[in-house]
Parts: sequence; structure tokens; C-alpha cells
Amino acid sequence: MRTTGWRKIATAVWGWPRDPQIYGRVELDARPILRAVEVLRARSGARVTVTHLVVRALGLALRDSPSINTRLVFGRFRPRDAVDVFVIVSTGAGKDLSGVKVTRVDEKGAGDIAREIEERAGGIRGGRGAEIERGKGLLAAMPYWLLRIVLRVAAFLTSDLGLNLRRLGLPRDAFGSAMVTSVGMFGVPEGFAPLSPMYRVPLIVLVGEVERRPWADGDSVSVQPALTVTATIDHRWADGHGLAALGRTFRAYLADPLAFEDLPEIPAATGSP
Repeated sequence: MRTTGWRKIATAVWGWPRDPQIYGRVELDARPILRAVEVLRARSGARVTVTHLVVRALGLALRDSPSINTRLVFGRFRPRDAVDVFVIVSTGAGKDLSGVKVTRVDEKGAGDIAREIEERAGGIRGGRGAEIERGKGLLAAMPYWLLRIVLRVAAFLTSDLGLNLRRLGLPRDAFGSAMVTSVGMFGVPEGFAPLSPMYRVPLIVLVGEVERRPWADGDSVSVQPALTVTATIDHRWADGHGLAALGRTFRAYLADPLAFEDLPEIPAATGSP
């Protein structure tokens, strides 16, 4: 059968698919999440957000899924020493992006994660910069044809070989176990973030805006706040079974974040009644 029209054009434009990306989406009841944000802000003194809770949930999920918390090096999956999550942050009045790698996320509370990200992101925005910012400055000065080569070589050296090129602004394993980004602050309810060959991570999670939507509670339906979280996943790391296990811990945390947090006690009132 001869190909004609659009089919002929399509076969000329595209070749066989080589991209291992798969996509997942989960819609969550945001009531316990928003409650946790309120309580954690009051108890920890940190400006905890929905994104910080998602980072914490992902850290626990990766801890419970060690086969995904690995590095792919020369065709072999090697266990990571810790669960580190790279959180993308906006800079330059929202016109550019940078990020902070939070180490050992599964061992830190949501308040600690929030404080660390805010402090380090503030340093980047204030020009004090992290290593990755120095690397961006060096790469920005390169011509386009050289930049493509250098990015691939840098990813190979720092991630595959595990070299530490910190002086060049290229630290070892810069992006950690996974990545989280958010578009909720821009009023975007849902989207998918792309994986990049330079990241060398198995998945990137995107947090949308909390919206009021119809929500089923048993047989009744009411309008409640809901949160959509999406993930772009490298299929080489996980299949449906592995992702289901990852999702169980992720959803369990976000269904009741306060049950997983070590909350500081509220100081007792003093003075005469």
C-alpha cells in the first residue's frame, strides 16, 4: 500500500522513536496538604509550601524504591548513597531558572527542606551564587556549536564518571536522584516537564496550582481544593510495577503529611490565668 498525503509527510519527518520518556499524572485532595502547610508554618517557623511537601514526599518514595534511586552508568544501575532531590527555582525576576540540590531529603522534615531551599535560592538571587551558577556563566560565553558538545561531555564526566569539577561550576552528580519544579505560582494548573540528557535523573516531577474542583467523597460530590502533580519518567529505570510502588509512598505522604512529620511542641502559655 502506497503512503500518500499526511502519512507520506509524517514518514518523511519522523523516524523510529528513541525517546524513553513516559508520563504520569495524579490528582490529589489538597485539603490535608493545605492543612499541613498551615500547621508546619506555625510550628517550624519556615515558609513551607506545597512544593516543599512534594519534595519531601518524593524523597520518601525514592527511599522506599531503591531500584529507582540509582545511577545508570555504562548500562548498569548503581545504587546511590543518598536520596538527593534537585529543586528548580526561578531567578532574574522569573525570567531565568536555576536550582538547589537538597541532599538526604528523606532524612529531613518539610520545615528543614523549606528553610534550606529558601536560604540557598536567596543566595543565588542575591548574586552570591551556587556552583551551578558559576557553571552557567561559563557555558553562556560559549558559542552554540561548542556548547552542545561541552554539555554532553560535562554530564558524562560529572555523572557517569563521578568526577568533581567544582572549580568550573560543574559539581559531581549535580542533579541528584530526581528533580522537582513548580508552575503553581504562575497560575498554571498542570503541565509536564522535559527530561534532558544532561540531567541523568530517572524522573522530574512538576507541581501545579491548587484549584477548586468537583471532588467525590464516597457517594457525594462537593467543590474542594485539588492538586495535580505530574511526572516525566525515564522508562529505562522503571516499569508499571516499579512506578506503582513509588506512587504508594508518594500518595500516602500527601494524603496526611502531618503523620510523617516530627512536629515541635507548641510552647505552653505562661503567666496567671
